Amino acid sequence: MTPLRSYIQDRWHTPADAGAPVHDAVTGEEIARASSSGIDMAAALHHARSVGGPELRALSFHRRAQLLADLGSCLRGHREELYAISARTGATPYDSKYDIDGGIRVLLSYADLGRRELPGGDEGVVYVEGERENLSRDGSFLGGHICTPIQGAALQINAYNFPVWAPLEKLAPALLAGVPSLVKPATQTCHLTSRLIELIVDSGLLPPGSLQFVCGSAGDLLDHVTEQDLVSFTGSAATAERLRTHPAVVRQAVRFNAEADSVNCSVLGPDATPGTPEFDLYVDQLVTEMTVKAGQKCTAIRRALVPADLMDAVSEAAAARLAAVVVGNPADPAVRMGALAGVGQREEVRRCVKTLLDSARLVSGDPDRVDARGADPERGAFLTPLLLRCDDPGATAPHEVEAFGPVSTLIPYTSPEHAVFLAAQGRGSLAGSVVTGDPAFAREVVLGLAPWHGRVLVLDTESAKASTGHGSPLPALVHGGPGRAGGGEEMGGIRGVLHHMQRTAVQGGPGMLAALTGK
Repeated sequence: MTPLRSYIQDRWHTPADAGAPVHDAVTGEEIARASSSGIDMAAALHHARSVGGPELRALSFHRRAQLLADLGSCLRGHREELYAISARTGATPYDSKYDIDGGIRVLLSYADLGRRELPGGDEGVVYVEGERENLSRDGSFLGGHICTPIQGAALQINAYNFPVWAPLEKLAPALLAGVPSLVKPATQTCHLTSRLIELIVDSGLLPPGSLQFVCGSAGDLLDHVTEQDLVSFTGSAATAERLRTHPAVVRQAVRFNAEADSVNCSVLGPDATPGTPEFDLYVDQLVTEMTVKAGQKCTAIRRALVPADLMDAVSEAAAARLAAVVVGNPADPAVRMGALAGVGQREEVRRCVKTLLDSARLVSGDPDRVDARGADPERGAFLTPLLLRCDDPGATAPHEVEAFGPVSTLIPYTSPEHAVFLAAQGRGSLAGSVVTGDPAFAREVVLGLAPWHGRVLVLDTESAKASTGHGSPLPALVHGGPGRAGGGEEMGGIRGVLHHMQRTAVQGGPGMLAALTGK
């Protein structure tokens, strides 16, 4: 089996050993091997800083924005090829579009943002934030803030669930800021990211040193970070904690942005009784979040907070919809939910479900049995959607254990204050939602959820048709969350660009500040 290559110092690197196997999530067969053996991580970072950084910083914001636009257009022409590889990660066609088209949209969104919100022309290399402050009576001494790109590299350490969207949503703001990137994907789905990087490199669009790719282990990468680098991590809270406390990261006060797993919730309003549009919206959204990407989304609904007197109705309606979900080979048009990323991940989900069942019971699905259409249910990483019900809202496991798959737990609440209290037991989440037609209830709950959430969706009949859904991060809005969710922030329009820049207060006379800022 030919090992996947890395792209280091503007050259393709073939590993020195066989590496770790990469399996087809649907068939279980080995399809590639991944290893970073032989890569000099220190040299890779030096190349980013000494070659990639200067190359990007020599371009104006508008020129960098054009690179993103050109890259997005290029990748659009290769979507079918990427879809085919994505299917081997267990993704359905809808899942693949969510990942691949979504990633391309981030590139194009940041291209548009760069042209619209950032300065242009040859002088457009400094971002002036806010208005000038008059620091003297006669106006001869002023102050303000400028933002300039950090002089290091943006290191991406990504999770397995979005092998295209994740690297692109981190690359776009970094490139627009003028910072080179080093991409390290998760091994389970690195074959898809590998092809993405090949397409980007083959396009010839990006300047030398602006993009590097490590396929396999990160090795001693973090040993070589400096105070001018930024580390962006997506994955488990436990791994985020380990990386955040790496001696080099701590010693150099390295910028560290984490987007970690969280037990996200969705709250059904008491007005949304059976027969109302909001009730149907809630159940449909719950089933969608359980089944898209086989529930392998950091933003998926893990806790469904439902009025106590509606638990039976929601349970029955959701179970009926889940019973119609066809699980199996994504190549079959009838299949609605594909496989998890690997059999190891399936076993991890089963272990988590076993823990959850200590305080809950199954409403729909069987963790040990699945009918996989067009596939071997044991060789492939298949799992039936599992809806649990915990009638004791004070039980700890549903608020702490995340089964990262097609799993959600119904939990009753008795008042708006109680719903907010239960949501906060997740200790910080990426995304939450409130489904209601009652503005007063929505206001009370959203304001209670906000300190614990990076994003909150309010869903009713007015917005339902245009809504992007509970679990969909958008380039213009922040993606991240407090506490357990990592405490980080990605995208958010210009905010994502500024994370890759240093904000500096500057003081001086009007003429000097005009020379510094171009304004």
